[in-house]
Amino acid sequence: MIRPTTGKHPADSAPSSVAVVRALSIAEHLLTRRYGATVRLADPEDLGGSGRSLVLRARVTENPFGLPRSLVIKHYQHDVAPGRADQFRIEAASCQLFTALPGECRPSPALFAHDPQNRLLVLEDLGRSATLADKLFGNDSSVAERGLLSWARALGRIHAVTAWREGDFGALLRRLGVRSWRDPVADEARTALAVVPELIAGGLGVMVSTAAAQEAQAGARLLGGTRYRAFSPSDSCPDNNLVTSKGVRFVDFEGGCFRDVVLDAAYARVPFPACENSFALPAGMSEAMLAAWRPEVCVVWPDLDNTARLSARLLDAQVLWVWLCTMMLLPPGLAQDGPIGRDLTRSPRALLALAHYWQRLASDAERSDRPATVELAHDVVRALHIKLGDGPTELPLFPAFRQRAQQRASQRAAPRVSRPVPKASSRSHQA
Repeated sequence: MIRPTTGKHPADSAPSSVAVVRALSIAEHLLTRRYGATVRLADPEDLGGSGRSLVLRARVTENPFGLPRSLVIKHYQHDVAPGRADQFRIEAASCQLFTALPGECRPSPALFAHDPQNRLLVLEDLGRSATLADKLFGNDSSVAERGLLSWARALGRIHAVTAWREGDFGALLRRLGVRSWRDPVADEARTALAVVPELIAGGLGVMVSTAAAQEAQAGARLLGGTRYRAFSPSDSCPDNNLVTSKGVRFVDFEGGCFRDVVLDAAYARVPFPACENSFALPAGMSEAMLAAWRPEVCVVWPDLDNTARLSARLLDAQVLWVWLCTMMLLPPGLAQDGPIGRDLTRSPRALLALAHYWQRLASDAERSDRPATVELAHDVVRALHIKLGDGPTELPLFPAFRQRAQQRASQRAAPRVSRPVPKASSRSHQA
């Protein structure tokens, strides 16, 4: 589940010309069969993808049906591993679900055609829009801030428009041969609840009290059937979101599923926890993102406008993510005495992220009267800082926000120049 924020092909694994030609040929035959007349594609452009798939933009050169000038082709390159879900079928069902929605409500590219046998999708081209990752790793804090707020609103809209459509999604999956499918994080989260106490006891020397374990276990209620379920992209890393003129659009649904909406909303407090290259958000940004998400979902679930109810559920989701990240990011070998120093094999970057997640959890849990969670979080943060030794102890901000933060820090550190008090004029003395 943990993955880097960039989905680009490494230089040594760029798609071969044979793979590109094959993808174009399959797409042409698929569209020709679908529309009953010849469709030709040309000028393929590699859009990245991952090791699992090839993603191309292609120009439509022979177009008797008023198709768009260009289309996006996603071709899954490998067969499904035994015992694993077929991510092509999950994504195809997700895109079918969204394509059935009105255009103004659609949070994703429209699906023009799909080929289950060759595991290929032909999708709407959303243009050369920047990704949310481009904004966050740029140099304009205002642009990055608008991108995050747009992402939060788009997430709320995708929750609102797919509420009560879980049955439709299940039917689409069955038509594609998938008998059952659920949130891929659910089993991992349950595993984390079981193993993290032993993991941090052995690696950090921190004991999880019975009360803290019970407070964490309360979050398991979010992993089953709740009344706040809606579609989740599941993998909302910043590079999987295009910032378009019409708002953020989601473009990767390989793990798409239905789950409790607060598990996605908690990304604002645990910034993009499914992504390996996570960074910190500036003060107040999480609250602003939740404020942008909340009105969208309250249209469907008015009781989430109750601050106490929403806060309790958000904290449960936050605890689940922090425990899950701890299971995935806490490196082996920490039981040894002493700091980890600069040995990158011991993942100091991962420890910084964990310390940040637990520190934020401590402050949020304190406001929600979860004393055992607060105590555990403080103990874990202290232990992580000891392991970090003399190295950095703060998770860096996303690059777009760093210059603004440095400017504010400089302003606070600058000495204040006292101005001389003007002497009273002779006229005032006379008065």
